[in-house]
Amino acid sequence: MSEGKPIGEMSFEEAIRELEQVVTALDRGDVALEDSIKLYERGAALKARCEAKLKEAEEKVAQITLDANGQPTGTTPVEGL
Repeated sequence: MSEGKPIGEMSFEEAIRELEQVVTALDRGDVALEDSIKLYERGAALKARCEAKLKEAEEKVAQITLDANGQPTGTTPVEGL
């Protein structure tokens, strides 16, 4: 697992990939108790990151409306784009 990169700097794809690794490791059941606790905590933080990134994406999509011809109207510039 790539514990080198802070979770707050991970993209959605990076966080979900590591979360899958955490779940796999915990499912195997061959991890020591202390390590399992650390993995669970990291997994919870990764899950929160994924949820936050999905919420950001939903908000960006919600800012776009379409006219009768299917053309975007009323778009609001999103910071960082």
